[in-house]
Amino acid sequence: MLQKVLFFLLLFSSFFTLPDHVFAQNPQSFFLQETQRKKADKPAYIKHSIPLKPASVDININYKAEAGRVSNYLYGNNSNPYMSKIVDQSVLMDHIKALSPNIIRFPGGNLSNVYFWNASKENRPKDVPEIILYGDQRKQKPERLWYGITDNPSSLSLSNYYQLIKETNSTGIICVNYSYARYGIGNRPVQNAAHLAADWVRFDKGKTRFWEIGNENYGTWQAGYKIDTAKNKDHQPELISGKLYGEHLKIFVDSMKAAAKEINSEIFIGAVVIETAKEKSWEGGITKNWNDGLLKAAGYAIDYYVLHSYYTPYEQNSSPEVILNTAKTETHKMAAYMKELAKIYQLPERPLALTEWNIFATGSKQSCSFINGIHAAIVLGELANLKFGMASRWDLANGYSRGNDHGMFNKGDEPGVPLWNPRPVFYYMYYFQRFFGDQLLTTKVSDNKDILAYAAKFKNGELGAVIVNKGSVPQVIDLDVTGFKTSKKYYLYSLTGGDDNGAFSQKVLVNGQTTKFAAGGPEDPKKIKALSATVTGKIKFESQPFSVQYLLIE
Repeated sequence: MLQKVLFFLLLFSSFFTLPDHVFAQNPQSFFLQETQRKKADKPAYIKHSIPLKPASVDININYKAEAGRVSNYLYGNNSNPYMSKIVDQSVLMDHIKALSPNIIRFPGGNLSNVYFWNASKENRPKDVPEIILYGDQRKQKPERLWYGITDNPSSLSLSNYYQLIKETNSTGIICVNYSYARYGIGNRPVQNAAHLAADWVRFDKGKTRFWEIGNENYGTWQAGYKIDTAKNKDHQPELISGKLYGEHLKIFVDSMKAAAKEINSEIFIGAVVIETAKEKSWEGGITKNWNDGLLKAAGYAIDYYVLHSYYTPYEQNSSPEVILNTAKTETHKMAAYMKELAKIYQLPERPLALTEWNIFATGSKQSCSFINGIHAAIVLGELANLKFGMASRWDLANGYSRGNDHGMFNKGDEPGVPLWNPRPVFYYMYYFQRFFGDQLLTTKVSDNKDILAYAAKFKNGELGAVIVNKGSVPQVIDLDVTGFKTSKKYYLYSLTGGDDNGAFSQKVLVNGQTTKFAAGGPEDPKKIKALSATVTGKIKFESQPFSVQYLLIE
C-alpha cells in the first residue's frame, strides 16, 4: 500500500512539474509561455495558372516531421522616442496593426542609456552630470537626456508607449538605463540605477515580462563606456568591462526581481553579449574579453542573451548576393557561438533574443530596397529554424539619410512618398507573419544554392511555406508535401522588385501589383488576391530572380 501511495505522489508531483521540464528542454523557454497558437487567415483569391515548363528545383516538406515550436515573438520591431507620439498617427497605427509584430521594444537603441522613464525635461535628475563621456572621439558637449514624461508631439512618451502596446495587441520588451550606474555622480550610482529600474518594474505593474539591462554597453558609442573618475564616488574604473557589467547586472537583477515579486509578477532579464566571436576585436580588449568577464561574473543571473546584428560589412556598398548570403551565415554564427559559450563556461543554454537587426550596407539605397525585404524573410526563416526566442527589427521609423534608412516607414523626409509610407521590407514581414505557422516542419531542397525553403503548420493543420530565390536566375518549383492529403488547395503570393534604382529597387511587387509612388508597395496588401488552385500531388509555381513566394496550403 505504501508503495502505491508513493507511486501516486510521484506521479502527481511529476504532473505538476511537467511544464517547467518541457520548457527547460526547449531553447525558447519562457518565450513560448503565455502565447496562443496561430490560426491561418485564408485570403480572397484568383485562379493560378500552373506553369507548363519543367521543374528546375524540387522541394519536399515533411508534414509529419515536426521540428519544434516557432516563437510568436520573432516578428517584433523597435519603437523609439524620436519618431512621434505614434498613437495619434492613424495611418501608421493601421500599418503596425496589420504587421502584427507581437512584441515592440522600447525605448530602443543608444538613447536607452540616457533615458529616464520617470523624469521630464523640467525635472532633470540631479546626480546626472551635464557632460557624459563616451569612448569615441566625439566632441564633448552637454548631454541631451530623454524622458518618459513629455508632451512633445514629436516624441513618444512612456504612457503613449503603453498605449501603443495595448492598441496593437503586442507585448513589450523594455531596455533599462544601465549606463546611469556608470556616469551617475551620486554616492551609490549602481544602487541608484538599479533602484530606478526596479521602480519601473513596480510602475509597470506586470504588463512587461521581458527586460534588458542596457544597450550595447561594450561599445565606445555608448554613454558610460568611459567615465570621469574624479566625479565618480564608488571607485569605478575609467573604462567599462564585461566583468564590471556582470557585477552590476547582478545588482540590477536582484532589485528588479524583488520588485516584480512585490507586485506578484514574473519577469525575465536579458544581458548584453557580443553576438559572434571576433578574430580581431574592433574595440581592443574590452569587446574581446566582454563575454568572458560577463559570464564568469554573472552567468547564472542571466535569463536570456541579448544579441544585436546588422549582418553586412559596416558601411560597404554591398551587392545583393553579399547581403542575402549574410542572412543565413551570420544567424548560424550567432547560434553556434552561443552554444559554444555555454560549453566553455559550463552554463545552461539560454534563450536568444535578437533585439536589434538590420543591414549596414550603404551607397545604393540598400536599406530601403526590396533586397532588404528578401534579407528579412531569410532572417525570419533562419531564426525559426534555429529556435530563437524573440527578435525585434531596428526600427519602425528613423531618418531617410539618402536611402540608408533602417526605418520600416517613411518618417516624412523621403522624397516622392507620403508620410508613413511602408518600405518594401514591411510587405515581406507582413506576409511572413501571415503565412507562416508556429509548428516548425522539416524541409529539403534539391541541389540548388539559390533556393531556400521554410515551413511551419498552423493550429488547425494548415501549412505555411516560404520559398526564397536569392539568385539571378528564374526557377520553376515542384513542391511536394509528404504525409499530407493528396488533394491540396493553396494560396500563393509572390514578391519581387521593380525596375528602378538598378539592383536595389525601392519598390516591391506583390503578385504583380505595386505602388503609384516613387517607392514602397501596394496601398493595402490585405486587398491583394492570392493566386490559388487545387492540385493532386505536387504544387508547381514560378520563382522569379530575387523573389519570395508565400504559400498557405489547406
